[in-house]
Amino acid sequence: MSIRSLTALPVFNEAKHVGTVLDAVAQYADDVLVVDDGSTDQTARVLRTRTEVRVVRHNENQGYGAALRTAFAYALEHRYDVLVTIDCDGQHEPRRIPLFVSAVGGVDIVSGSRYRHVFRDDDAAPEDRRRVNRIITRELNEQLQFQLTDAFCGFKAYQVASLARLQLTENGYAMPIELWVQAALHNLQIRELPVPRIYLDESRSFGGALDDPNHRLRHYRDVLQSSRQAAGLSTRQSPSPKVGSVCPCDS
Repeated sequence: MSIRSLTALPVFNEAKHVGTVLDAVAQYADDVLVVDDGSTDQTARVLRTRTEVRVVRHNENQGYGAALRTAFAYALEHRYDVLVTIDCDGQHEPRRIPLFVSAVGGVDIVSGSRYRHVFRDDDAAPEDRRRVNRIITRELNEQLQFQLTDAFCGFKAYQVASLARLQLTENGYAMPIELWVQAALHNLQIRELPVPRIYLDESRSFGGALDDPNHRLRHYRDVLQSSRQAAGLSTRQSPSPKVGSVCPCDS
């Protein structure tokens, strides 16, 4: 039986990139969903020309996490087997979408990692982003007994049936932290898939105070603590999901 997969892109004010990215995504994914998170530029106009793409639009900007939750709900409602999420800023290579779909076999979440494997053309990560990622990834591993190397990569694949178990409320960029806590709570099986490290626009904003890395780190830690409390996970006892790795060739 063939696997029905959906590839979803959360977008906000991506008029400059969305057309080019969708051209590439369409080469590797049959069903594509764009969640337009209340864009105020020409993104909606560009999307109206893409009749092959399904679009769900938020009337107002709600945040990255809210856009992902909309994609999760769509995949569940339409009974897909696998959901792939990919960002629209050029950091992810659409040609790797089939690798993510195939890697889901036997696990619940396949999460891209920009740090598990060195690719020839890797860009250097902006130091403040790398530092925050490294600290939060370490604290997640310590508190949830994971072996992650990249807590925040947006390139992922999910068993759609497993998404129904997650209770996610975080609207912003801290949503992946809540996702990992929920994955630990439900003993979901996780695999990391190495992806190249690509930074085309290091000046992209997280929005408001989150552009300050120290504020962002404090916010992420607050979300980690509140997510653990909401899930009923104590600081001394946590489930221990297995984290495996898949290493495609660097080509």
